Amino acid sequence: MATLADAREIAMSLPGVEERTGGHTGAPEWRLRSGAIAWVRGPTKSDLRVLDELDRSWPDGVVLGIRVADLQEKEALLAAEPDVLFTIAHFDGFPGLLVMLDVIDRDRLEELLCDAWLVRAPARERKAWLAERGWE
Repeated sequence: MATLADAREIAMSLPGVEERTGGHTGAPEWRLRSGAIAWVRGPTKSDLRVLDELDRSWPDGVVLGIRVADLQEKEALLAAEPDVLFTIAHFDGFPGLLVMLDVIDRDRLEELLCDAWLVRAPARERKAWLAERGWE
């Protein structure tokens, strides 16, 4: 099980990531200049209404939104890990998914956050980061 502290620690370890709070929820998000890689996401009244219509509910615990490369990756991840990852109508057509921190393990959360960073990072930083790890 991962925690919000784990998410913060992992995200802030990535080059150029800044934490911001505010917006309409006051919840933290982690972002690069090019946009957010992850954010705490609670349900809106609209989300709850739509989920109720589908006979589903918002999970207990902290939920993190995470950016993914594209809709194909999103669908593949959702199919592979339905007990950990989910989506809502608000995210239709958006390359992002939702992660239940109470269910995901820290190592898997780190993989997802690193992948989100790779999606948003400038090419030069991305290349250097991958090279440092021998993943180039």
